[in-house]
Amino acid sequence: MLKLYSYYRSSAAYRVRIVLELKRLDWESIPVDLLNSEQKGDPYRGINPQGLVPVISTGDFFLNQSLAIIEWLDETYPESKLLPLEAVSRAQVRAIAYQVAMEMHPLNNLRVLDYLKHDLGVDEAEKMRWYRHWIAHGFGALEQTLAQLGSNGQFCFGDRVTLADVCLIPQVYNARRFECDLADYPLIRSVWEHCSTIKAFEQAAPESQADCR
Repeated sequence: MLKLYSYYRSSAAYRVRIVLELKRLDWESIPVDLLNSEQKGDPYRGINPQGLVPVISTGDFFLNQSLAIIEWLDETYPESKLLPLEAVSRAQVRAIAYQVAMEMHPLNNLRVLDYLKHDLGVDEAEKMRWYRHWIAHGFGALEQTLAQLGSNGQFCFGDRVTLADVCLIPQVYNARRFECDLADYPLIRSVWEHCSTIKAFEQAAPESQADCR
């Protein structure tokens, strides 16, 4: 059985959970309590020296970094492929996913928000101003990208779930959680609404996790 070291609100872990559910794999969640700094302790650092989630264990090896995990899962378990067959389309899907996972998410993850608050002395209002600024910056560009690529409003690209949707949905979840104004992003909102009705996305959602509180 695959084991996923996860935290229910982690966007990166959320991505991997979606893929595990889409592919109907047998897996077990191993909660890592980020709020109580469990990820910083020696036991977990022995698994992932970065002290981040997610990590997946096969019993033979550990693998970290959500996009690396997802691509390994997609290559190892080819049902419900997450990347198109055609090379340009594959690159376009990856580009959408990277906009979220490499441009938006790193600026707003828990480590950054904690550093702003505890090390730089930024108050809550300024912290949220930071968060919402980068969400607006990222989603503004992404909305245009989806329009240029002809998104049908159900999925980011084409007529089925791809890596792009897997990355987008957790980011929208967090934007909604932090009460970001999404009125200017109708395609992003439409993809969120449609994917949220798909069983795999429902099962992977933070509220469906055993460590949700």
